[in-house]
Amino acid sequence: MEISSSSGKNFSSKSSPWLDLESGTTSWEDFSPANQEAIVRHYSPKIRMIALRMKSKLPQSVELGELISAGSLGLVESLGKFRAELKIKFETYAENRIKGAMLDELRRMDWFSRGLRQKVKTIESSIREIEHLTGEKPTSAQIEESTGFSAKEVQQGLEALQNQLCINLDAFNDNIPSNRDSEFDDEPFKAAVFQETVDKVADLIDNLTPREKLVLSLYYGEELNMKETSEVMEITEGRVSQLHSQALKKLRQMFQDKYNSEP
Repeated sequence: MEISSSSGKNFSSKSSPWLDLESGTTSWEDFSPANQEAIVRHYSPKIRMIALRMKSKLPQSVELGELISAGSLGLVESLGKFRAELKIKFETYAENRIKGAMLDELRRMDWFSRGLRQKVKTIESSIREIEHLTGEKPTSAQIEESTGFSAKEVQQGLEALQNQLCINLDAFNDNIPSNRDSEFDDEPFKAAVFQETVDKVADLIDNLTPREKLVLSLYYGEELNMKETSEVMEITEGRVSQLHSQALKKLRQMFQDKYNSEP
């Protein structure tokens, strides 16, 4: 069987360069320029798929092309650093590098517009005030009344707040370690495995209380320290620490219950 690349060249399925890369038969730098091009073209569709998935969670101001461009750099980096002895698929390893490059680009461009950032801060403040007064999770209608925003603006703000938290969940690396054997104690492997965990954990965030989500958002999303977080939330550092630990404990338990494993 022969496989045709987009450049028109044919490769036998038994000797496809990407299979040689995956198996470790040939390292990236030892491939000919033609085979390197074939490998890049083979894996390139993955970049667009990841970019489209990420773009769906972001404002319209973020260009798909910018994500794809950043992801392409991530793919090239992964090709040069891939080690077959890690016993993981190249696609798994590359996906982590591609996502990481896109996240770095989002951080660089500061994808929150000034207007959206202000709305999110106003909504966060409103949530804290309503929760403090009622002791309950505020409804969208209560937030609208408190902020003066329209239903659409509140919805956009809440989605942006959630997306920001999900985008920054990679910061959980120090708090939700992988349970893989120590023989795989290698950064690229842990990063690839961790990215899969992040995607699963992100789906569980909505099950946390508003205060727990806010602590995670401020601590990981806004990168505030415990003292700064306590000042913003108008609670003690001890309470912030308690909410932080409580949220992580809940996420671990929900993860274990849903996926029958420890994150």
